[in-house]
Amino acid sequence: MKFPRRRRDAVEVNLTPLIDVVFLLLIFFMVSTTFETRQALELILPQSREAAPLEASPVTLVITAEGEYRLAGEPLAATGLRAALDERAEAAREHGLVLEADGRAAHAAVVTALDLAGRLGIQRIRIATREGDATTP
Repeated sequence: MKFPRRRRDAVEVNLTPLIDVVFLLLIFFMVSTTFETRQALELILPQSREAAPLEASPVTLVITAEGEYRLAGEPLAATGLRAALDERAEAAREHGLVLEADGRAAHAAVVTALDLAGRLGIQRIRIATREGDATTP
């Protein structure tokens, strides 16, 4: 006896709804995402009305507006900062490090000094501020 073969329909996965959902998600993320570029950080340096007296003379690192470093009044190149700060690291660990950065100094110069002090184990770092009242920015 011969049985007739039934034709089977090919199994298809309909991708149209999946593509619609993907495009909706793409449109949602494109519309809700904001792209913001900043050329420079706009910082208002903090002010202090009262200064705490220093118990001993800390090591002072000055960063000028041009990004030059001065340690204890001596001008330094950016490459010589590590060696000079390493010489005074023990005193800086004991008495602290005061960072006096000009308000117009590049942020990268300040971060470089802070990173270097952290690598040398200096934990007591003070950032110098100027005296002013609370209403002046």
